[in-house]
Amino acid sequence: MSARTKTIRENKPLVPEVVDGGTYADLVGAIGSLLERAREKIAATANTTLVDTYWNTGRYIVEYEQHGADRAKYGSALLTKLARDLTLTYGKGFNRNNLQYMRKLYRSFPICTTLSCKLSWSHYLEILKCSDELEIGFYCAECARSNWNVRELRRQMKSSLFERLALSKDKKGVLALARKGNEVQKPEDILRDHYVLEFSGIKPQTRLKEKSLHAALVEHMKNFMLELGKGFAFVASEYRIPLNTSNPCHVDLVFYNYFLKCFVLIDLKRDMVEYGDVGQMNMYLNYFRSEEGTPSDAAPFGIVLGAKKDDLVVQFATEGITNRIFVSRYQLYLPDKEQLRRELAYAIEAQESGIVRPHKKKGGKK
Repeated sequence: MSARTKTIRENKPLVPEVVDGGTYADLVGAIGSLLERAREKIAATANTTLVDTYWNTGRYIVEYEQHGADRAKYGSALLTKLARDLTLTYGKGFNRNNLQYMRKLYRSFPICTTLSCKLSWSHYLEILKCSDELEIGFYCAECARSNWNVRELRRQMKSSLFERLALSKDKKGVLALARKGNEVQKPEDILRDHYVLEFSGIKPQTRLKEKSLHAALVEHMKNFMLELGKGFAFVASEYRIPLNTSNPCHVDLVFYNYFLKCFVLIDLKRDMVEYGDVGQMNMYLNYFRSEEGTPSDAAPFGIVLGAKKDDLVVQFATEGITNRIFVSRYQLYLPDKEQLRRELAYAIEAQESGIVRPHKKKGGKK
């Protein structure tokens, strides 16, 4: 357990629950903790009430449009007039754009109980910008499960997380993804063929060095862990493998995943991933399984992350290896969302029509 600090698995309260006989600082800390919990509860209640109010506002609008006796009188100008009248009486928050989203909130979630109490109106405003119902369902489920703030949600949507995950699944898997979010049960549920590292600040045209990429990821570790997925805890950077070899052995980045209960090793390559990189990762995994894991840990797995990869080379390099090794690519810019949508639509259509698409191997033990 030398590579893992004790704090990784500890979950101690910030202040004691009982302050009887404690110091004055204990008293202040306990009261402060109580106030913070109360404020969080009040904020959560306010958010729930606001979302419920806007959902009902959308319901009223839809029902009026469908059944209102004088709906033809206003026609398409209904929201414009309603926005003006509500703003005059109740102030800000009822412009035409917001009213459109309130209406869309109701249409997307016609059953009120399907709304998540963990999501604020600001979350829903971002999610409802999606045009696809499956995408809306995915981001609602995933945002609630992962406790993303609005900024993190925006980043995941801009990086086309739904499309990137959905392209690796069959139609049944895509539907499950939209209903439940991304459930982590095996490494493949976390792994992505492309990792988007636009947060690193490195320009795509830069003559990149591995040290520069490594330094950028360490500097922006929070964003990198968000891109990696759920349950990751950072353990070490440039972790030294104490073997008597002519060249020092260092794992670029070491993580521990709480959901999978195992170490995750990442080795960075500035360009093409070579077959020797797979063998090197295999040695790292053997060491970690033997020297760092505990009986309760699952076997570690490794990700060789490079700018390019050859699927055939990856296939032959990983074949016969018992360790779980995956090869993925990174890109320094946000993906083309429309292209990914077209690819996903084509993949689903092909599955429905029984067309067998050429399958690209991701590498690693399946």
